[in-house]
Amino acid sequence: METVTMLPLTRVAVCGGTHGNELSGVYLVRELQKNDGGKAEEQGGAAETVSVLKVLSNPRAVQQCRRYMEKDLNRCFTNALLSTPAGKETLYEIVRAQELNALLGPKGSPEAVDLVCDLHNTTSNMGLCFISYSQCNWIGPHIFRHLQREISSMPMRYIHLGGPSSEAYSLESVGKCGFGMEVGPQPHGVVRADIFSAMWDGVRLMLDWIRRFNAGTTFEGGEVEVYTMVKKMDFPRDPETESITATIHPELQDRDFRLLCPGDPLFLSFTGETQRYEGEEPLYPLFVNEAAYYEKGIALWLARMTKMAFPPIRVKAGAE
Repeated sequence: METVTMLPLTRVAVCGGTHGNELSGVYLVRELQKNDGGKAEEQGGAAETVSVLKVLSNPRAVQQCRRYMEKDLNRCFTNALLSTPAGKETLYEIVRAQELNALLGPKGSPEAVDLVCDLHNTTSNMGLCFISYSQCNWIGPHIFRHLQREISSMPMRYIHLGGPSSEAYSLESVGKCGFGMEVGPQPHGVVRADIFSAMWDGVRLMLDWIRRFNAGTTFEGGEVEVYTMVKKMDFPRDPETESITATIHPELQDRDFRLLCPGDPLFLSFTGETQRYEGEEPLYPLFVNEAAYYEKGIALWLARMTKMAFPPIRVKAGAE
């Protein structure tokens, strides 16, 4: 594949606390902020090639150690919500999304930061995942492969959300390019040393790759496995009370990304019956029994795995 040239990534945002009880990102951003006296932005010196914004996305939810105050902030970055006139009755997270859009965007504009890395934790056994809406942005796959080569403490996967006509609604979509860095398993409201360390390594290696790219390094092309979301599944429910009547089967629990075939155990009812997967094709389960998804009526997501090729890239001549 022909080498693609791109402008340098001079402005990068590292965001934590978009969900206020996902604490690895909260404490990682706070540690980064200590290096510049707690300011949100660090201006690169003469030896630096990138300016890093360190953003605590949802400070009220972080203070309360809650996922959100009134509305899931990571669902508030649609064009419709970002353009909604704010008033006294506007939900806090919508107002905050507009503030973040002003700081990091505006979304879809030439003034937006070059890359947004939004840090998340999951209670599911997901390892370290990149989550992105774009398969055509070559920055994400290149950074992912760099981390994949350097991090051996846990498995890594690349997840693609949405289809050609779907609008990105999450924070990383505000930047010219972006991805969520999701690391788990970790209970909400808790910090685990191994999970925090993996996230810290991910951010450090990401910034290292960006500095090398800006300095003129050519990165070879290749391919990565990509998991594309197909559908979500809810728990079995009582038709009258809507209460769940089963939970994830023990043979599926903690086995995210293990191929689920028709006939495999899926749910185990509270009375002991096994409900099996009745889909027509084998798919890969993701976010299995994620705690935050109970309120959304999601027991797990199912995805297809394909391979995505990406070209060599380097910074444009004269731009570095």
